[in-house]
Amino acid sequence: MKKLTIALCLLWCSSFLTAQEYFPENAGVKVNNNNYTAFTNAKIYVTPTQVIEKGTLLIQHGKVVSASNNVSIPKNSIIIDLEGKSIYPSFIDVYSKFGVEQPKKKPGSGRSAEYDPSREGYYWNDHIMPENKAIAQFKYDDKEAKVLREAGFGVVNSHIQDGIARGTGVLIALNGKGTDANRILDDKSAQYFSLDKSITKGQSYPSSLMGSLALLRQMYSDAAWYANGNSTTTDLSLEALNANKNLVQIFEAKDKGNDLRADKIGDANGIQYTILGGGNEFERIEEIKATNAKFIIPINFPDAYDVTDPYAVGYVSLQDMRFWNQAPSNPKVLADNGIQFSLTTYDLKSPSNFKEKLMKAIEYGLPKTKALEALTTVPAQILGKTNEIGSLKTGSLANFLITSGDVFDKSTTLFENWVQGSKSVVNSMETKDIRGDYNLNLQGRVFAISIGGKISKPSIEVKQDTTKLTSKIAFDNNWITLSFATDDGENTYRMTGAVTNSSDNLSGLMVLPNGSETQFTATKSKTFEEKEDKKDKTSEAPKVMPVLFPNVGYGFATKPKTETVLFKNATVWTSEEAGILQNTDVLIKNGKIAKIGTDISSSGAKVIDATGKHLTAGIIDEHSHIAALAVNESGHNSTAEVKMEDVVDPEHMGIYHSLAGGVTSLQLLHGSANPIGGRSAILKLKWGEEADGLIYDNSPKFIKFALGENVKQSNWGSYSRFPQTRMGVEQLYMNYFQRAKEYDAKKKNGEAYRYDEEMEVLAEILNGERFISCHSYVQSEINMMMKVAEHFGFKINTFTHILEGYKVADKMAEHGVGAGTFSDWWAYKYEVNDAIPYNAAIMQKQGVVTAINSDDREMIRRLNQEAAKTIKYGGMTELEAWKMVTINPAKLLHLDNRVGSIKEGKDADVVLWSGNPLSVYSKAEKTMIEGTTYFDLETDKENREKIKKERNELVTMMLKEKSGGKKTQGPKQSVKRDFTCESL
Repeated sequence: MKKLTIALCLLWCSSFLTAQEYFPENAGVKVNNNNYTAFTNAKIYVTPTQVIEKGTLLIQHGKVVSASNNVSIPKNSIIIDLEGKSIYPSFIDVYSKFGVEQPKKKPGSGRSAEYDPSREGYYWNDHIMPENKAIAQFKYDDKEAKVLREAGFGVVNSHIQDGIARGTGVLIALNGKGTDANRILDDKSAQYFSLDKSITKGQSYPSSLMGSLALLRQMYSDAAWYANGNSTTTDLSLEALNANKNLVQIFEAKDKGNDLRADKIGDANGIQYTILGGGNEFERIEEIKATNAKFIIPINFPDAYDVTDPYAVGYVSLQDMRFWNQAPSNPKVLADNGIQFSLTTYDLKSPSNFKEKLMKAIEYGLPKTKALEALTTVPAQILGKTNEIGSLKTGSLANFLITSGDVFDKSTTLFENWVQGSKSVVNSMETKDIRGDYNLNLQGRVFAISIGGKISKPSIEVKQDTTKLTSKIAFDNNWITLSFATDDGENTYRMTGAVTNSSDNLSGLMVLPNGSETQFTATKSKTFEEKEDKKDKTSEAPKVMPVLFPNVGYGFATKPKTETVLFKNATVWTSEEAGILQNTDVLIKNGKIAKIGTDISSSGAKVIDATGKHLTAGIIDEHSHIAALAVNESGHNSTAEVKMEDVVDPEHMGIYHSLAGGVTSLQLLHGSANPIGGRSAILKLKWGEEADGLIYDNSPKFIKFALGENVKQSNWGSYSRFPQTRMGVEQLYMNYFQRAKEYDAKKKNGEAYRYDEEMEVLAEILNGERFISCHSYVQSEINMMMKVAEHFGFKINTFTHILEGYKVADKMAEHGVGAGTFSDWWAYKYEVNDAIPYNAAIMQKQGVVTAINSDDREMIRRLNQEAAKTIKYGGMTELEAWKMVTINPAKLLHLDNRVGSIKEGKDADVVLWSGNPLSVYSKAEKTMIEGTTYFDLETDKENREKIKKERNELVTMMLKEKSGGKKTQGPKQSVKRDFTCESL
């Protein structure tokens, strides 16, 4: 007893003597503890792949001295026998907010727009705060730390989760018995970024995803310019950004698409970010792998939806159902593809939920070795701390877990979590293991008692014959209390007893239903391990639905490929001088229109009998807002720096619906929130490709300008941003183009200048390298815009909407501007009161290249019918009407050498119609882009049946989850937002 007391005292002292050894001691005798602690006979995971059976872990001064089968244990050692137990490195969370006070949104903020920064001496945008330091906000909270330790974590990396540039993090050891002086492993552990602006700052810009990306591009450019000593003033933000550029750079993306966007920003600036993912990386795994980034992966997998109500289940989209089914496979897919990743508690309600989610990932195929790497060695690599944390190699911090067995088994108990050599008890190792099967003979009845679960928190099942009885169990400090009810709950038996090593049986005092007491003994019939082994042999891995491209109901199981196709005997609408050709063959080969004629033959071609059917060029929409994640950057009155290419949404069902309407190309335009909007994205609707795969290669450069009510905020309830009048709009253009002219002159003359992406874009307009699509309605502003352009020596490319174009068609023709308009929209707001349905025909007859566009997710599906209206309103011929949705918009987009008509050598973007394409009764039977079929009417019918079957299968899975006692969430409708010009 005396030796045990001395040993415990030495162990206690080693935990609490943490002051620096050179500090003077004024209170009693100074003692330095140089004792060792040796953990013997354990299964030791030095690293996930280096495992020692029956080894010894030796620690001293909070660090690992040795871990092997052949450790020479010093005499001044405390020896702890861990026979039958395992030791693992403690876990590391790279993305935490532990101990760092997080900003809170100020009451009343955001009620009115703020366009100027609130700080002086810092960067011009309040959401750029690289000067922030998490260490300055750090305050250790052992209650919170205890929850993390109980989840297996020994080290967390924390930061202020607010803003686009967020400053530096702090690396913390969760040592409950230490001080901040030794807990803080690194006070500048990483530099953090995100795409979300600060919740504490009111500055309006950026108001969109594309604005955030543009701001980051400009920030990095400014930082390089500042670092070269070009600034005449001090910028504390840029100084901090440059000072921290050699730290680990961590980017919060939270979505597979944003993963790729963040990586592009990094690549452009020579930075390899570590990326916080969104859990949906499996959907674009090839592109994710190509980033070569390390990832931090949340495992906040969604609960199944409660689909017991057949009406409510209709609110749940198939895409959401699929994500519920597939999300737990994300870590496995990452591991299978050789992508390095760490796991994080980020976005979980509590770290106590972490193991449950981790077990699910393992159930879905994540190898345990990869799981351990993701919690130890990989996060240590990310942080550049492999010599200190993440393993039990000599010299590492003594951060380790003691468990009853495999740390990733549901039944395993975590006993202790040692951090920096300081012990934290999670569950006492003295707790007896009562798990197993027992028989209880009671008053002529036989009851089968099965106890499972964890050693410290067991679960119970009681049966009489085959009837399962209502039962409860509690186990604390080796005292067991259990009860069960028989006879439909009329009789309840309650038992208590102390568990000892004297027998494998359970015995103690029982209270009978009549209140009398008696002794009981439950005889053990089978060990817990035997039962678990049997269960493991019969368990099946969950079924995971195959990933589609895109991963929605109408996606492809494999991406479609280019084919050689021969259309025979079609009525061919060429949109060229050849006009409409009868009984004509068209050969498509290598993605091009190879030959047009009669009696064409081609070996190996897929022959399609088009007799009685019509073949046209694919429809082109010059003005669209589908397939976007944002449409307006309204934070400034000029946002030429933003790009719609940054926010293309390749999974938007509008793409598929448009293909079903024969549309193959479109211009994705910025909205009309400001006079100078953002740059366009010109897309081919290649359903199943990722965002970059939709964008035209060598795409012509376009930008959106706007006039009228929207840019002066007439209907938006905001009156603080310039301009507020139409004459102010003109002055804004004059000012910006004059500044761009001066900027361009400096650049051309070789003078020193600060790179400004906005001015670069406007200079491209002045130099004829970028074209303007201008939102317009009334003749006065149309005239004004042409005069501004002529003043600076360029031309407007396209006036879009232009519902008063018929009033100034002659002037438009003289200027050389084209028109994209509606067929018959009018009177939906004041400035379109003078619109007439003859507008398109009048402009066309005056020599203005005119196109019919959609500006609407619904109208884009029937642009063929919109074109037909010009025959009624204006007397256009069928071919002239058809050109308004094919070759004319191709001309406006400077793509007529590639698409817009059926001509040998052009891209094979074609549509096969069931009848005359201008008829309301005709359907697009097949839509091809570059010789690849992206929509087929027969395949669509098959997909509809597949979707019904898949929904039913997923509903069945969810019902099974609920009946099995798993958590569920209520049905909810997840609908992607559809944008218009005015959407904010």
